[in-house]
Amino acid sequence: MFIKSLTLMLIGLFFFQTAAAFSKETPDQKFEALANKYIAELLKMNPEWATNLGEHAYDNRLNDYSLIGIENSRKFNDAYFVQLLKIPFSKLSKVNNIDARIMRDNLEYNKFRLEVLREYEWNPMSYNVGSALNDLISRDFAPLIERLASAKARLEQIPNVVAAAKANLKNPPRVHTETAIAQNRGVISLIKGDLQMFADQVPEMKAELAPAQAQAVSALEDYGNWLEKDLLPRSTGDFRLGDAKYRQKLKFALSSDMSKEELLKRAEADLRATQNKMFDTALPLYKKFYPNGNNAIKNSEAPGKKFIIKAVLDKLAESHPTNETIVDRANDILKETTEFVRAKNLVTVPTEPVKVIVMPEFARGSTVAYFDSAGPFEKKNETFYTISPTPKEWTEVRKNSFFREYNDYMLQDLTIHEAMPGHYLQIMHSNKFKAPTMIRALFGSGTFTEGWAVYAEQLMAEHGYGGAEVEMQQLKMKLRVIINSIIDQKIHTAGMTEKEAIAFMMNEGFQEEGEAAGKWKRAQLSSTQLSTYYVGSVEINDLRRAYEAKHKGKIDLKKMHDEMLSFGSPPAKYVKEMMNLN
Repeated sequence: MFIKSLTLMLIGLFFFQTAAAFSKETPDQKFEALANKYIAELLKMNPEWATNLGEHAYDNRLNDYSLIGIENSRKFNDAYFVQLLKIPFSKLSKVNNIDARIMRDNLEYNKFRLEVLREYEWNPMSYNVGSALNDLISRDFAPLIERLASAKARLEQIPNVVAAAKANLKNPPRVHTETAIAQNRGVISLIKGDLQMFADQVPEMKAELAPAQAQAVSALEDYGNWLEKDLLPRSTGDFRLGDAKYRQKLKFALSSDMSKEELLKRAEADLRATQNKMFDTALPLYKKFYPNGNNAIKNSEAPGKKFIIKAVLDKLAESHPTNETIVDRANDILKETTEFVRAKNLVTVPTEPVKVIVMPEFARGSTVAYFDSAGPFEKKNETFYTISPTPKEWTEVRKNSFFREYNDYMLQDLTIHEAMPGHYLQIMHSNKFKAPTMIRALFGSGTFTEGWAVYAEQLMAEHGYGGAEVEMQQLKMKLRVIINSIIDQKIHTAGMTEKEAIAFMMNEGFQEEGEAAGKWKRAQLSSTQLSTYYVGSVEINDLRRAYEAKHKGKIDLKKMHDEMLSFGSPPAKYVKEMMNLN
């Protein structure tokens, strides 16, 4: 009894001392411990994301897509939200205070997605494991034999993902199922093609990998058949979020204080202002390209502003790349834009390499190009600027329409956006930011990153890159960004039809029919994301105006931009705080 009592007393003393020690921790120490524990457990629960971020402890696992896994995620999320709110944010350091708010917003967004949006029930695209495999072979972060061993383990788990998809999916919108069918074919192609190519390089692994490949392909072919024959006929769900859900999702997606109504008001005003500027830029080019039309401009039968803009854009569209030349041309443009930024001293140019590549097939279907950077945990910093060629099944007419849209001048603007001084430059700056936790590195603001990329296009045009021809494409892209934010909310909350959306994009934004049709599809697939570009660019420009006002117009652009990009990739409202521009 004495020994038992002594033992209980010692245990009680231990917990008393532990509790006392915890109570002596500062709010910063409590937040940092909680955030670091949250991240460690979150990565373990999301092994596919962990690989993408450069944490390779879980490379041999796939996410748990079952309802049990989804419920575990919900409970995990709620538990950390409760613990986070026990910490007094007002007593945290400036960096931790912002990161605590970012963590809180992310937890709230996760709760909304799991409990309100419930995409696992209606979005078959969320069961795409292509990235989980591609991330193991696209970057040389470990010996190939080790990466292939992880790929083998993941291949063996694909039947579980297929089973979960079949069990969870109920009534998707048709466009989501159609896109998932195409992407599923891309995953099969990845396993048979790129993955096989790497396996051929390691003979001792090739035979071991073969059964897992065959099993995965069989499961995915069965899944594809199920998607086409079973799910597609009953894919009658509405892709439109509706006003209530859209408004909530927009708040989380933007991480901005701008309301849905203010966004629309500013966008519609900017639409007219940008069209007017576009006309001023187009008029000298019109006179140059169509000298016989100069007399018509002077008389009462002068063509309208839109006619002149369209005529100039049509002329510029005649010079364009092809599927065979677009990647090499983008690579050349990247070198040109890099030298221009350096020569004009606009912002510090990163030294990390970036490679232009063809977009993997499994990732196609919703965007033309994207920037793919190494994760914050990755030791080897490999970055890619990916471009999607036109699908094989497209007609020559549609292919021509695509390349008229992404002509030689638009390709320059696109490369500015995706690479230099857009996403690539901004992310390289962001990676240099260090904080007590990795919260900001893991939960960067898409609105800030997209906003910077759109602002980068504007910045290059301001300083004369590419002349009036490229400025026309920059302004056209700005119109696209503005229009995207308008159709995004009108499609999901006001019943805008396909015909109305495409007519709006073509008539007000001068887009080719193929581009407009692709954007209609993207708007259906990615509610609110299309608004991040416009809102982000507005907020970046607001930051610049506030900075210029503070310094009475006497600014060093490079110094301002370097400071703006020195805080990682948080929402613009937090950058404003850290630059003391409130």
